[in-house]
Amino acid sequence: MTDLSVTERVLGGLWGAVVGDALGVPVEFQSREQLRQNPVQDMRGYGTYHQPAGTWSDDSSLMLCTVEGLADGFDTGRLGMLFTRWLNQAHWTPWQEVFDVGGTTLMAINRLSQGVEPEQAGLIDENSNGNGSLMRILPVALRYFDLPVEELLDHAHRASALTHRHVRGQMACGFYCTMVSALLQGADKIEAYLQAIRATKPVYEGPSYSGELPAFSRIFSGDIPSLPESSVRSSGYVIDTLESSIWCLCNTDTYDDVVLRAVNLGEDTDTTATVAGGLAGVRYGADAIPSTWLDQLARRTDLEILFNQFVAKI
Repeated sequence: MTDLSVTERVLGGLWGAVVGDALGVPVEFQSREQLRQNPVQDMRGYGTYHQPAGTWSDDSSLMLCTVEGLADGFDTGRLGMLFTRWLNQAHWTPWQEVFDVGGTTLMAINRLSQGVEPEQAGLIDENSNGNGSLMRILPVALRYFDLPVEELLDHAHRASALTHRHVRGQMACGFYCTMVSALLQGADKIEAYLQAIRATKPVYEGPSYSGELPAFSRIFSGDIPSLPESSVRSSGYVIDTLESSIWCLCNTDTYDDVVLRAVNLGEDTDTTATVAGGLAGVRYGADAIPSTWLDQLARRTDLEILFNQFVAKI
């Protein structure tokens, strides 16, 4: 395995997530069968949202707000302010407009705008377990990967709670951050997945979380890599997104193949590829991402400045 620096892996995760998002945006909601007939193999334009090639969605916008918000430490108030600025003022959007927002995220940010405490703003009902906090959680793992697992999980849970406060969504974010932490510290893909199981299971078997363990049964079984594609779901449900992103990483050998496999699963293509692309970028590093894809990204220079400022703080 190539010995990559933490900086190379952090930059890989950030660029990898945004590129994955942009690859998925034009075909969001297409079925797996439609994409089997006409698979995504390169950056496309227009399609679902009629946006030019290289356009990233709310997934990246909220992740970028999180990158900015964590620059000076963990502050959910600052994150909430930036999320509100995104929704109301198009902060960290590719073309100065918000063209996509999930229902749970919209309601939560409106609550933030009304003055609800940040960590109480997220929706807490069981039906509010979409992937809207998982899609933006990567920077928490990149910034705090070397904390003890209980502290890393606490940061992930609290960051999730701004929009998604149900325990299941918080646990999904915690598991993902723990897997990212293992990848950042040099574990290979399947070993990182197994390390995340070993690290989080004792915490999640505790009384605050154990009622949600049935939802994580496939993840904690260790069997995600060996699932047939027909068993992998790519909806907007947070467990589906976590499972499919792990599956894509573990069943491919390059950054390109991870994100293209994720997009071509269909349905919530941009978020699956954002979450999988974050894992793949950390695993393979920034130099593994095709330059032709990076060159097409909206606001490439602005992203470069933001990411370099972020890694300087790690």
